[in-house]
Amino acid sequence: MKKFTKLALVSSIALTTNAMAMQAMDDTALSATTGQDGLSIGIGISKIEIEKLLIHDNDGLAAKGAAGDLGFGGTSKAGAIVIKGNGEGKTANHGVVIEANMSDATNPTKYLLASHNLADLVIDTDAGETANGGAFINVAAQVAGLEINIGEIGVSASNAKPVAGATSIRRGNDDNNYNAILSGLTLKTGKMDANIQLGAAPQGAMIKLNTTMVGGLEIANLGILDNSTKQGTGDGTKGNRAAGQIFIESIKFADANSTDLTLKQDISVIGKEGANNGYIQIISHGGAKDNYVQGIRLGSKTAASIGDMEVQGLQTYYGGNTLQPAGYTQGAKITISGH
Repeated sequence: MKKFTKLALVSSIALTTNAMAMQAMDDTALSATTGQDGLSIGIGISKIEIEKLLIHDNDGLAAKGAAGDLGFGGTSKAGAIVIKGNGEGKTANHGVVIEANMSDATNPTKYLLASHNLADLVIDTDAGETANGGAFINVAAQVAGLEINIGEIGVSASNAKPVAGATSIRRGNDDNNYNAILSGLTLKTGKMDANIQLGAAPQGAMIKLNTTMVGGLEIANLGILDNSTKQGTGDGTKGNRAAGQIFIESIKFADANSTDLTLKQDISVIGKEGANNGYIQIISHGGAKDNYVQGIRLGSKTAASIGDMEVQGLQTYYGGNTLQPAGYTQGAKITISGH
């Protein structure tokens, strides 16, 4: 396919033009990236903001049991997971803010791609082998290190779906029936590579991750809320107890005895077969991991820390059983489906 000159797929929403910003690649960079026919795309977005994100469960939880029973309390009415601004920092007025990870003060570009793009994609179409399923599209993706700021996460009653003739497609939630679950968190990642195959997938899965995330993965400023203990307005004044909170300053993940994180995952979408309506399958096999949890605070964000926690050489397994330990496979197998 003919390469694009000054590809500006999303330049209309680029937010900055300084040298540190992510920019669309020009023809020279595209040629150096591919060296062959095909389509190359540089996604030149420097920042993404989402005001509010909602996931609606249209039939809620079926009513069952009696008070005190497991699963009690369902009304079969639609509810939603809501991510919205928490009034603090970058997520003051936005539920999700994504930008380049430039957290290394001595080398701000350490976690960025050479192109300074959010992502670089190289797309090729191949005839494939009939024995392996035939034709397919191969997408080789490089993703820059990101800082993902997530605001408050809560649960709420869903509003009614927009009807014909409505002035907007927004559905939203009932702010008067809302409970916060997480006060917010920040994810910091390093550079990642992934390969995606659509159509046939001779690589063995639709998405294959086999890369090392430089600097590992960090989850910061994680607050878990318990609204069952809140009293009155919950503003923390006398007679108005605020919701209880478990607050963690930082959780870091890396390979055992390393600062980097190896990602090896096969992601497949499994289709319908008989009574099984299908699911997403994620198989991870990246080796043992170290985990360091810093600044654990119980009760509130400002409570005294009880200290740090460290886990060394964590290794999970799947398959096999206690009678056949040789059948265990290092890693994890996760399936996700509707119900």
